This record gives sequence, C-alpha cells and structure tokens, in this order.
Amino acid sequence: MPRASAVPWYVWCSVAAVTSAIIGVHWDISWHQSIGRDTFWTPAHLAIHFCGVLAGIACGYLILSTTLAPNSPLRAASVRIWGFRGPLGAFIAAWGGIAMLTSAPFDNWWHDAYGLDVKILSPPHMVLAAGMIGVVLGSLTLILSYMNRAGVEDRGPLLALFLYVGGMVLIQALLVEMELTVRVLMHTASFYRAVATGVPLVLAFVARASRYKWATTVITAIYTVFLLLTGWILPLFPAEPKLGPVYFPVRQFIPPEFPLLLIVPAILLDLFWQRTEHWGAWKQAAVSGVLFLVSFAAVQWPFGSFLNSPAARNAFFGAKYFAYFTNPLSFYARYRFVPTEAPAAFLRETCLSFAIAIVSFRLGRALGDFLRLVRR
Repeated sequence: MPRASAVPWYVWCSVAAVTSAIIGVHWDISWHQSIGRDTFWTPAHLAIHFCGVLAGIACGYLILSTTLAPNSPLRAASVRIWGFRGPLGAFIAAWGGIAMLTSAPFDNWWHDAYGLDVKILSPPHMVLAAGMIGVVLGSLTLILSYMNRAGVEDRGPLLALFLYVGGMVLIQALLVEMELTVRVLMHTASFYRAVATGVPLVLAFVARASRYKWATTVITAIYTVFLLLTGWILPLFPAEPKLGPVYFPVRQFIPPEFPLLLIVPAILLDLFWQRTEHWGAWKQAAVSGVLFLVSFAAVQWPFGSFLNSPAARNAFFGAKYFAYFTNPLSFYARYRFVPTEAPAAFLRETCLSFAIAIVSFRLGRALGDFLRLVRR
C-alpha cells in the first residue's frame, strides 16, 4: 500500500497552487462575462494570485533550505543556479510565481490605460499565462523528480498527483485557445488546427513521462469533469453587469462552454500506444496525429451541430448562456456556424492541422522521454 509520506508538504502546496490558479482563471473569465472588471480585488483575482504567492513561498523555502543547510536531504538531488541549490521544478515554479505576481500591477495599469477590456489575449494576460505555465510545469517536474527516485511502493500517490496536474496542463492549454474553440467555429478547419496546436503535445508528454498506460484517458477525464463542474456550479450564483453596453440580461455567472469531446480520441490513443511501443518515434507520431484528428472530428463535428440546436439550450449543456456584451447579431447569439472555409482553404487548413498534430505528438514524446530522466 502506498505511503502518504511519499508526498512532501511542498509538493502538496504546488498542487494546491495550480488548482487555485485554474479555478481562479475560469472564475475571472466568468466574472468578466457576467459582471465586468469592476475592481482588481475580486475573489477571482485573489484566487489566481494566491497561486503565485503559494508557489513562491513553498518553492522559495525549498530552495533556501537546500542552499543554506549543508545536511539537507535534497542537496544531492538538486541543481545549482546562480549560487542557489534546489530541485529543478522548484526553480521553474518559483519563476512562474514571480511572473504571475508581476502580471498583477501590469494588468491593473493596462486596464487604467486602455479600458476595462474583456479580452483573454492581452499582454498582461499573456504574462500571467506564462507564469501559470511556469508554476504548472515546475510542479510537474517537482513531482516527477520524486516519482523517478521513489520505490515501487511510493509511486502510487505521486503518479496520481502527476496525472492530476497533467489534467490541469490540458485545461490551461485549451484555456489559452478558448476564443478559437467556441461552438460556432466547430465546422471550420481552423478550429481543428487550434486544437491540434497544443493538445497532442500535452497528451503525449504526460503519457510518456508518467509511463501509465491510461494516462491520456485520465487527464482528458480530469479536463472533462472540471469543465462540467464549472459549467454547472457557476450559474448557481447571482451576478449582474456593472459595465455597458448590456446586450443580454445576465442574472447569474456565465459558465464556460461544454467541454470538447477529447475523451474519445484519448481512449483510442491509449489503446494504440499500448500496442505500438516498439514503433519508431516519427511513425508512431504520424499515425497518432491522424488518429487523433480523425476521431476527434468524427465526434466533435456532429456534436457541434447538437450544441447549436435547441436541444442544448439548457443548464446541462449550457448553450443558453450569453455574456452581457454578446452582440445579438453575431453568429454566436443566433446559433449559426461561422461558414466553413472555401474548398481550397479548407484543404490547406486540414493539411496544416495534420502536420501540426504530428509534430506536436513527436515533440510531446521527446519531452516526455526527457522528463523520464529527471531526478533532481
């Protein structure tokens, strides 16, 4: 039976930091869509920046204690950077925490200078996203270094935490692409190119690094459950717009869209990878890219039609919710798809999607194989 002592307290802190950030970001986006940015000191912002504070304190303590204590048990399993010693993951997460905290005054200044925007892809938000990526990847590396040094009896809880944080990585990757993966784009090739850009890399590197045969299924299940719970819980709380213009009356928090059906290609990939361990890296990546996009399009394309139909306009599927600033004449508000590209453009985007997916799977496999070697 795995021992709970296999997981140090600072690993738990890093996992809590990642969870706080992911919850806070989804809450903050909902806040923008439901209320508007009325103040910097919203609970959602505090949850986001609590991630940076917690990661900074935990990893800072870990680095300083390893550096200043000659008898530290982690000294032999640490790296040296700028005269400091500590696990590699602690340095990455600490940098991420600093970047997240730096983004806070930058974001405040940006809003004061350019207005109370509701865009995800703004410069301060990208600094924040980079910091979150640092904290998440640092946490993954920290967990994996312990997992690679642990005995068989201690791997269980560490593997569970690694897969959980891997699910958070997938959520974050799709969060950055949220504006490119809305339901009205699901009948365009650009939608599948956006999904192919980040998702295959995450799936491949988590699966290879964890060495768990159902890793891809687990992390896509975590993504699915998280988005479902967020979509069902947020509308239970009242909200009212404080900015204008208000095109749609809002009485509750606006949830994210229904999760993408990534669980289907994930199961197929896990089954495929279990049978092709002996294949060459590029051959496996090529088939994985085709399998991923074909199976994903086979389920998501018709499901997109369902999400735009009256049957999905309920609290379960969430297609009835609109941000207060949604243009009533937009494709989104009228439940109309953005027109599919012209045949030549569609073919070009489709070929590009397959190429990106194949390269992403190859890079993910290489990253996962490298992380297997991390012990510091």
